[in-house]
Amino acid sequence: MEQERFYDTYAAPARSSAFAALMKNVYLWMTLGLAMTGMTAYWLSGNLGFMQTIFQSSGLFFGLIIAELALVWILSANIMRMSFPVAGVMFAAYAILNGVTMSFIFLAYTATSIATTFFVTAGTFGAMTIVGYTVKKDLSAVGRFLFMALIGLIIATIVNIFVASSVLSWALTYIGVLIFVGLTAYDTQKIKQMLMMYGDDVHEGTMKLALMGSLTLYLDFINLFLYLLRIFGDRR
Repeated sequence: MEQERFYDTYAAPARSSAFAALMKNVYLWMTLGLAMTGMTAYWLSGNLGFMQTIFQSSGLFFGLIIAELALVWILSANIMRMSFPVAGVMFAAYAILNGVTMSFIFLAYTATSIATTFFVTAGTFGAMTIVGYTVKKDLSAVGRFLFMALIGLIIATIVNIFVASSVLSWALTYIGVLIFVGLTAYDTQKIKQMLMMYGDDVHEGTMKLALMGSLTLYLDFINLFLYLLRIFGDRR
């Protein structure tokens, strides 16, 4: 009985403190990832020769895309078997590579519309992550539906590369916005539940879980931004 009271008095606050620290790291690392992506893309936009080399060589461009996908897959599948510094470097490398491939937006859209869309995305993302953090309803069923919708979106996007339907393209854009708005709330709740369950202390294992949460929310933000940019972006 005395031991139980000791746990309630000391262990529960310590667990709460660890959870708060890990959630803070989730958003901190996500923000750092977005900053690396944005700075890389902006820097490359001022180096037209380098951008021409990337985007005029289909082999190089698709090689970068494959490298990004490989990094995400390796990190997601093996993060608990690698050290936290290695996982952090891989996350940073992915964010920088993503900045390289996203630098084209500075050629396609005006800087003002990119900035406007970024703030719209940040506001939408912030609102939905608050919803996911505070809502009491279990969003697991919603998450499963959104995941299936995402697979359908990817398939339809690939098909539209060959069909080249502008109507379908715009429909997929709005559907994409809705999917990633919903996924932001769902993923936030999932990360919160995961860290509440396992985040009893801040150590390498729980920091790797928080890093995976950062990567998940980073991907939600980037995809939401790109779909919104199609809607709000002013082309050059």
